[in-house]
Amino acid sequence: MYKLDLPVDSRALQAVERRRAAESARHKRIFSTRERVLGVDARALERQVAERQQREEAEKQRDRAHDMLRVSIDRMALEQQREEEHRRRELAQELLSYRALHQRAEDSRDADINYKRQRAPEDNLSTAQSCGPASMQLFQGEGVGEDERKRAEMELNERTLRAQREERERQENKQKHQELLRGKELLQQDLRAIQLDALEEECRRAVCIALKSYNQAQADERQERERQEKLRREGEEMAEVWHMVTSDLLTECPEAAEREGEGSAVTRRVLPDRWKGMSPEQLSAIYRQREEQRAERENQRQLERQKEVAWSLQQLKQARKQVEEEGRMRELEKERRVQLDKYNQQLAQEQRIHQQYLNNQLYTNQPSARYFTQFGTSSR
Repeated sequence: MYKLDLPVDSRALQAVERRRAAESARHKRIFSTRERVLGVDARALERQVAERQQREEAEKQRDRAHDMLRVSIDRMALEQQREEEHRRRELAQELLSYRALHQRAEDSRDADINYKRQRAPEDNLSTAQSCGPASMQLFQGEGVGEDERKRAEMELNERTLRAQREERERQENKQKHQELLRGKELLQQDLRAIQLDALEEECRRAVCIALKSYNQAQADERQERERQEKLRREGEEMAEVWHMVTSDLLTECPEAAEREGEGSAVTRRVLPDRWKGMSPEQLSAIYRQREEQRAERENQRQLERQKEVAWSLQQLKQARKQVEEEGRMRELEKERRVQLDKYNQQLAQEQRIHQQYLNNQLYTNQPSARYFTQFGTSSR
């Protein structure tokens, strides 16, 4: 026979590995003591849910804070960009103004070339004839009209300086005029402030005078009220003194302590502020009523003692009956226990006989330890 190297089926091996991994995971899940006994940890799941909600809420708050920060940064960037554009426009405007005033094209040195004002060249034949070939300093086309050009430049510079001086004087006059206007405005503001201070001082003085008058009127009114109150209080005190002198309290009138009541029946009512004490008849009536109440109280106490004696006898009879009943119940319990012991002994004898039958005749083939180890080894 020939030895052939056959290719191994990788899909079959992968399927076998997947089944082995699934079996191993299932075995761990089924034989895990924690999951089998405790089950799902509900508290841990609730805590995880709460933590996740808190984390999501914190992320939302952070996102909102970042959005607000981005909006504020964008607003600041736009404001800065607008300021930068405004400053750039101002600088460009100032540069254009400066160029228009101090860098005009017609004031430059080559303005005659740019504006085609160059004069026709003049031949200086005498100069050319007086100079030899080796000592020539002026060539044809050079130095033509130099004096006129310098004179034109000087006039141009003079005009430029005059224009600059006039512009500077104009600026100074304008600045002086503005300072004069500002000074006048400040002077008017100072005068207005002085007038307002004077008016305020006058108003304050008038308020103080009015307040002083009001306080004086209030003081006079209070003095008059105090005088009237003093007169009224003195009158009330004199009336009270006169009433006390002429009242029944000092005259010791016993009839003043009683007065007739309202209604059809005539009743006597005692006035505490005028009562002078009880009469002998009233005292004797009170003593007689007190003796009657004491006798009635003594009769009630005799009746209560008789009731207590009868109740004690009744309780004694009930206690004797209860003792007799308890003795009879103890005798019955003793007999019941004797019968129960006999029954238990009979059951124990029957159980021993049955156990001997099981051990000697029925269960003769005892299983080994290997028999019990074959259970619970697989998840299937």
